[in-house]
Amino acid sequence: MQPSAGPALPHTRARSVHWITTAAVIAAVIGSAALVQPAGASTGAPAPGAEAGAKAGTPADVPPPDPKAVHFPLECAGAPVDVVDKASGDLDGDGRPETVAVVRCHSETGTPPSGLFVLSTDPAAGTAPRIVETLVDPKEQRSFKGLRIDGRTVRATVLGYSTDDVPRCCPDQQRDYGWEWRSGTYYEIPGPLANSV
Repeated sequence: MQPSAGPALPHTRARSVHWITTAAVIAAVIGSAALVQPAGASTGAPAPGAEAGAKAGTPADVPPPDPKAVHFPLECAGAPVDVVDKASGDLDGDGRPETVAVVRCHSETGTPPSGLFVLSTDPAAGTAPRIVETLVDPKEQRSFKGLRIDGRTVRATVLGYSTDDVPRCCPDQQRDYGWEWRSGTYYEIPGPLANSV
């Protein structure tokens, strides 16, 4: 359908002065909006450790317990205690990370038995980390490799001995284990039994 001939409507003929004025007003509005911010708003990059969706008290801003600040229940006959391995994560979902540590008495030879401990720090400022769970007691004569945290599960390969005649330097058995936080405690989850290392 052809438009009817006739005079154009008055508001459809814009002059250049009209467009210049409109552009100036829009620029002024945008410029003033950029300068005005709500109270408490910050400019620039987010603070270190701040991520999208992070909340106060999450593992991103709470340091994990340091195993070197813990007294472990090992009888080392005067030898120092070695932290052989460690891993950190929020195992119980309370917003604070725990540290899982593999610890043994220091020795220049052989493979002393290791313990596997879960450490936590109380929310009160200045409190030292403490042992909240012993997953494997050093008296069980075990050692570990591949310690890691998968969600709320601690995972490691446990090394042991088939008999008392096997030299303590050379464990001849291994089995993967998990320890999962459920209902206020850690449940041991053994993997398939391996024949030997």
